[in-house]
Amino acid sequence: MPLNLMEHYLVLTDDIEQTRGFYLEVLGLEDGFRPELGFPGYWLYLKAIPVLHIAEWETYTDHSNKLGIPVTTRAEGTGAFDHIAFNGSDPDAMLSLLDAQSIPYERNDVPHAKLVQLFLNDPNGVKIEMNFAV
Repeated sequence: MPLNLMEHYLVLTDDIEQTRGFYLEVLGLEDGFRPELGFPGYWLYLKAIPVLHIAEWETYTDHSNKLGIPVTTRAEGTGAFDHIAFNGSDPDAMLSLLDAQSIPYERNDVPHAKLVQLFLNDPNGVKIEMNFAV
């Protein structure tokens, strides 16, 4: 198969600063290099990989339309896309962080897999899954 790995996902938002803050403060992603692309946004990294791209809806749409690249239309929720998942190593630290910031989440314990799953939404309604081996 010619594919090697999943590289990134893009979140379109009206508030790139709020979205950036959420992913930096809650998930611990880090700001990193982003080339000039013709619209405002951020690339956030997990280790050396820019796993999350953030772009402002209107300017991204204008830019993409000029290139003839279709853009997702606004909709409630995430349509056919349900969630993005991350793997973590310290569920207690994440639970403490979420509780301290009053961020709502759901917890799912999967004892046969020795796994704790946490589910929450970003400021744009994108569902985030976090998996922790215990």
